[in-house]
Amino acid sequence: MQNILKKLIVLVVILFLWQLLSSSIHTIIPSPIEVFTALYNLSVQGDIFIHIFASLKRVVVGFLIATFLGVGLALITGYYKKIDVFLKPLVEFLRPIPPIAWIPIAILIFGLGDMSAYFIVFIGAFFPIFTNSFFGVSSLPVIYENIAHSFEIKNFIFVKDILFKFSLPYIFTGLKIGIGMAWMSVIAAELIGAQSGLGYFIQLNRLLLRTDNVIAGMILIGFIGYMLSLLLLTVEKIIIPWSIKK
Repeated sequence: MQNILKKLIVLVVILFLWQLLSSSIHTIIPSPIEVFTALYNLSVQGDIFIHIFASLKRVVVGFLIATFLGVGLALITGYYKKIDVFLKPLVEFLRPIPPIAWIPIAILIFGLGDMSAYFIVFIGAFFPIFTNSFFGVSSLPVIYENIAHSFEIKNFIFVKDILFKFSLPYIFTGLKIGIGMAWMSVIAAELIGAQSGLGYFIQLNRLLLRTDNVIAGMILIGFIGYMLSLLLLTVEKIIIPWSIKK
């Protein structure tokens, strides 16, 4: 009850400061009422849902590819140490490059459209997923490997039933970071090189000087990003409840 009350107080303070700022520079910052009216109108008209679906589709596709490759490569690299010598330095070299820096390359290769967005989302999500998964794989105590060798457990079984399951908490940490990066990346990609999506919607309304719609779009981006993180946290609680700290 106290947590709910604190959140309500924070919300009221934010709305009050927002209204105060809007009153001072109304030509730039719309009031909360104007923004919530814009949200209502957008929902009634229905066009905003096309942009939401477009952004979510790009995130899901890019994130799933990043998850498959990130976790898969981490398991292979962690198990076969010789591959680690070649792959890890390459990943560490590319990892600091922000996803937005890849947008010009993506547009040159794939053109404007979904493929460029898929690529940018993949870049944004892959590195946190791979890095955290690799850390989990590398953290496996040597005794597990010794026991597996003693019982002559096959490599595939060892990776699937021991290495993968041991690394799950680390993998989910990477997934939770990765989904946030994926969501931010797709919005950045749509701001520059797309004809649909929430990023495109914000950019279009900026050009039309509809700041109420711009902020409404920002609120939707924040809300959907929060829901995606909450969804992954829920899945984590179901799959590995023992790893969640209460």
